Order: sequence, then structure tokens, then C-alpha cells
Amino acid sequence: MSHRDSTLPYWRLSAFYFFWACVIGALMPYWGLYLQQLGYDERAIGSLMAILMGTQVAAPYLWGYLADRSGRRMGLVRLGVWLSLFCFAGVFFVEGFAALALTLLGFGFFWNAMAPQFEAVTLSYLGEQPGRYSHIRLWGSIGFILTVIALGRLLDIAGPGLLPGFIAAMLLLVIAASYAIGDHRVATGVPISGGFLAVLKQPPVLIFFLTCFLMQASHGPYNTFFSIYLARHDYSATAIGLLWSLGTAVEVGVFLLMHRWLNRYSLRSILLLSLLLAALRWGLIGAFPEQLAVILFAQCLHGATFGSFHAAAIESVRRHFPGALAGQGQAFYSSASIGLGNAVGAFYSGLSWQGLGAFQTFGIAALVALGGAWLYWRCDERVAQPIGEAY
Repeated sequence: MSHRDSTLPYWRLSAFYFFWACVIGALMPYWGLYLQQLGYDERAIGSLMAILMGTQVAAPYLWGYLADRSGRRMGLVRLGVWLSLFCFAGVFFVEGFAALALTLLGFGFFWNAMAPQFEAVTLSYLGEQPGRYSHIRLWGSIGFILTVIALGRLLDIAGPGLLPGFIAAMLLLVIAASYAIGDHRVATGVPISGGFLAVLKQPPVLIFFLTCFLMQASHGPYNTFFSIYLARHDYSATAIGLLWSLGTAVEVGVFLLMHRWLNRYSLRSILLLSLLLAALRWGLIGAFPEQLAVILFAQCLHGATFGSFHAAAIESVRRHFPGALAGQGQAFYSSASIGLGNAVGAFYSGLSWQGLGAFQTFGIAALVALGGAWLYWRCDERVAQPIGEAY
């Protein structure tokens, strides 16, 4: 399938991922710095980030259920982004922890609801070539890179106060990109007996989702405090942005090669290696923050801890939940694994960071990733069949 295939709106799908990732590129590296400027301590920052990420637990499944019943995924995506912008506008007016928490709760609920439905739309356009997903998804990585580099320099000059305005502008561009894409209806195949719950209750599927949850939870200290951590070790905002972008640049390389790896290696091997490298990454960041060479190497491991793991996980979900179950499957992955995992990760990071310290917190993250690797290694072999075999 070429990028010019008339059945695949490659550039329109890629543009959505690009601007969507620009929002993420502003939130993940710099939102903690913005909250710190507002005067919040580590525990409050961890709690606010947990609220933002925790909305990913319920919202995606509700949107997934509505999308699978109606078939109007892109309509729900557009509605989700519009409501995200409406709620986020409250950041410009509210004051105090409780009001900001409610604002982030509303924004996160609608923002996180629509993302897995767009993943389902993309996979439906790809049809019989799901390995090409990474070639579209890499444009999100490129948007993230450009955002963190540009914002890093701007924050050095103007400070974190410009962040809300930038995020609002990017949300408008996401809305514009969404109107260039329509729903792609495909045959759903033979219905699965018992539906979504029948698939979910199978032990290999439950183990897969629990493993994904542990991987995301291990990212808690990184997603919440990495920029603050580096700033306290005298890294400038520009340097912090470059380090974030390095990890995502390696991720782009992984996405370019992922379709070959999916044909050559089992999903089990890719997921296990990604988990082990995550444990190594968190240990290195926690132990050697002042060693630039070590931090550079640790950031290169982002290609495994997010790039290869996410691509393999998306493919696993696609196999477990085909056809009419696609939206609910992607939504459950987004909610139970990514959403709940990130929320738990942010919450324990806030408590541990203030109570134990940075080194111990990253150590906990490494142990969580190792726990996920052990669990997945011990699970039933049916979880990881080679590409091309049915589950």
C-alpha cells in the first residue's frame, strides 16, 4: 500500500496525529513545570497529573461503546475535541487547586475519550495491512519532537506561562484536521459469541492488559517529574526539550522499522524486550541524572519503552478484538492499561517523590516494569502467536 493509494487518506490521517501529538508534546514535558510556577508542590502536581490521566479510565470505553453501536467514530472524535477545548478554556479563568482539578477533569475526560476511536478509524483504513500503522503514527512522533524543541526554547525566554495559550491553539488545529477525515466502514465479519466481555474474560487477554497497565504505571515518575528532575540538576528548558525530542526521534526510527519486525518477531518477544529495557531506563535515569551520556542513552531507550511496546500492543488489541469489537477493544486498552496505569503512576510518583526522593521513585518504576516482564513471561503461550496466525 503506497501513501498515494486513493483508499488511504495517508496525509489527512497523519496530520491529525501530528497536531494531536503537539498537544501531548506541550502537556507531558512542560505541564509539571507550569504547575510548579503556579506554586504547587510535588504531591499536588502528582495529584493533578493523576486526575488528568485518570480520566482515561472511563471515558474511552464510553466513547468506544457509542462508536461501536453507531458506527460514527469520526463524529464522536470531533465532538470529543470540541468539548476538550471548551473545558480547557477554564485554565485561563480558574484559581485554586479544586477549580483547576475540575477543569483538568473535564478536559481530560473528553480528550482521552476520542483518541482510541481515532486509532480504530486508522486501522479500519489500513484494512489488511495493519503493519503500516506505524508509518502513519510516526507523524505524531514528529509533531511531538518539533513541539518540545520549540517550546523548550520559548520557555527559556518567556517562561511556562505561555503554555495554556499554545495548547489551546493546537486543539483548534486538531479540530480542523478532524474535519478532513470521514468514517471508513468495513465488513465486521462473523460476530464473536458473547461479544466484548467473552473475549476480555479469556486469561491471556487479561494478562496482556495487566502487563500493559504495569508498563504504563512504570512511566509515572518519567511522565510527571522528568522535566522537574532535570531542571533541578541545572538542565535548561531548551536542553530538557532536546532530551525529550531525542527519545521521540528514536521512536520515529522504530515506527519506520516496526512493520518488518512484526513480520520477523513474535509479539511476545517485542513486548518482553520492551519491558526489560524500560526497567533499565528508569534505573539509569534515577541513578545518573548528572551524567549527560547516560541520560542520552536512557532517552534512546524510549524507542522500546514506548515505540515498539505501543505498536505491538495496538497489534495485539487488533487481533483480540476484530471487526465490530475494535472500538471497545482499543478503548479498553486506552482506559484500563494506559489511563489507569498512568494515573496510578502519577499518583504514586507524587507520594514517593516527596516522601522518599527521586532515586527511590525511579527505582520503584524499574521494579514495576520488571514485574510486568515477569508476569508476561509466565503467561500462557497463546498470548503471543506469530503474525498471520489467528488468535
